[in-house]
Amino acid sequence: MTWTQNYDPFGSPVLSTLVAALPVVLLLGLLATGRVSAHLAAVLGLLAAFLAAVLVFTPDQVETAGRVAWTQTVLAALLNGAAFGLFPIGWIVLAAIFLYSLTVETGQFEIVKHSVVNLSADRRIQALLIAFSFGAFIEGAAGFGTPVAISAALMMGAGFKPLQAAGLALIANTAPVAYGALGTPIVTLARVTLPPGMHLEAWEFQLSQMAGRQLPFFSLIVPVWLVWTMAGWRSALEIWPALLVCGGSFALVQFLISNLHGPWLVDVAGGVISMVALALFLRVWQPRTIWKFEDEPPAEEPRTYSTAEVASAWTPWALLTVFVFLWGIPQVKTLLGVPGKDERAAFAASSDTVLVKPTFIGVKVPGLHKEIARTYPVVPDKEIESATFEFGWLAGTGTGIFLAALVSAAWMRMTPGKVLWVFLDTCWRVRWPMFTIAVMLAIAFTTRFSGMDATLGLAFTQTGFFYPLCAALLGWLGVALTGSDTSSNALFGSLQTITARRLVSGGVLPLPEHQAMLLMAASNSSGGVMGKMIDAQSIVVAAVATGQHNQEGAILRYVFWHSLALALLMGLLVMAQAYWWTGMIPR
Repeated sequence: MTWTQNYDPFGSPVLSTLVAALPVVLLLGLLATGRVSAHLAAVLGLLAAFLAAVLVFTPDQVETAGRVAWTQTVLAALLNGAAFGLFPIGWIVLAAIFLYSLTVETGQFEIVKHSVVNLSADRRIQALLIAFSFGAFIEGAAGFGTPVAISAALMMGAGFKPLQAAGLALIANTAPVAYGALGTPIVTLARVTLPPGMHLEAWEFQLSQMAGRQLPFFSLIVPVWLVWTMAGWRSALEIWPALLVCGGSFALVQFLISNLHGPWLVDVAGGVISMVALALFLRVWQPRTIWKFEDEPPAEEPRTYSTAEVASAWTPWALLTVFVFLWGIPQVKTLLGVPGKDERAAFAASSDTVLVKPTFIGVKVPGLHKEIARTYPVVPDKEIESATFEFGWLAGTGTGIFLAALVSAAWMRMTPGKVLWVFLDTCWRVRWPMFTIAVMLAIAFTTRFSGMDATLGLAFTQTGFFYPLCAALLGWLGVALTGSDTSSNALFGSLQTITARRLVSGGVLPLPEHQAMLLMAASNSSGGVMGKMIDAQSIVVAAVATGQHNQEGAILRYVFWHSLALALLMGLLVMAQAYWWTGMIPR
């Protein structure tokens, strides 16, 4: 049985959209109150999503096949999402916190903190270095919440308050997200939006160029926004040279690599050059006044560490960088046992339900794989959804981080018993956050496979002249729902290009069809970056990294309006490019 998604079960777009929005509104609303724990809010949101999928968003085939069969399909989607939440995402979070805990246990993190403070004791500069520049590099190498976990932990260890460390890490993890781990979001977007008759690599490159003509503006804005959020406008103006060097160097690299090379190394190169440029600049310039938190205790007499001690303390983080980067390279993944494109294609076309290799297991999810079809107007033609759970335990990014932690433990001369104790303690501390992440992803998969998220997306397509603004907001919504720019592009990319063609044929968009499709598709990815700071998965990761159990609501309230404001600004830029600044669109 193949179920065809039903995007308007009530025959009323308004009512159908309201019901489709209920799970995410309930989840975020409960989190925002601060009175409901994250795992309970997630469970209630999942219950709402499950009931809406089973009782409301039922395909027409339910009348003949029966509601029990449809319920089993929804359950399969729910369990598939929960499994994906645990691996790879939960495994990444657990491994990152394990590495951080090892450095704290050995006292090496104190040396790291002092080395950062020695570059500048100013908290504004520290936030730029850690949250923006270093976070961008980790986003480019790993993605999936890793930069938020690492940056937030580093900032808190350096002396930032937990809420500020979490909130600032989330705000900073925006401008790099559209290119993500080695360009994955753009590559995915290209595959789901490829125009007929165009070569995939050429379309991929044009999408990279278009996003690279939108995001550099925000690479300049986000560092300023970051400091303004923390210290106010006057304090931001006081360090405008540092803001220009930090954001400007990243924006320049982002533009050049995306437009001349492609999407793969944009964040990796941008993050490294931004860090180096700012560190070198601080050798010849320092703020006139050192800004610190109002209630921050007086600084202790700074201890002097030798160059060898500082290098040794930074070694775990250098190992993290190396392992994460290596584990992100497709050739390395293949070497570690992940099937190549040809083998994946052969498995997808075969009748086999399981693909087993020494370090990889792929499973076509029973009751879900090829059981659900998306249809017009979400996709041009009826499209059967695949559902494969992949457990590449050795090639997973979390495994790379875990191995970096083990090598770091050996470097820090920890005994095996001590390492095991720290790992078990870390597992215990993150047990509820791991559960919460699994439930969050169960919500995302339930809404996706039932068609509820597509119903929300279709609501944005009814805005006519203002659709370019809403195209960015649709990407924002997609990331807020799925927790991933890649997933948002897979979900809404095709819908963006369909709407673009419709608006061109109706005379609303004054662009050639190809350019309209390019602009709207890229805007889905660029607008989506602003939703990264409010997706439930990222908020839980930030809470775990900063030890703020049951404080997810406070973190959400800290970042929500920043997320919406930046998404609206991106939408205004897309409006300008669609109607007035059309020369920015590749031809």
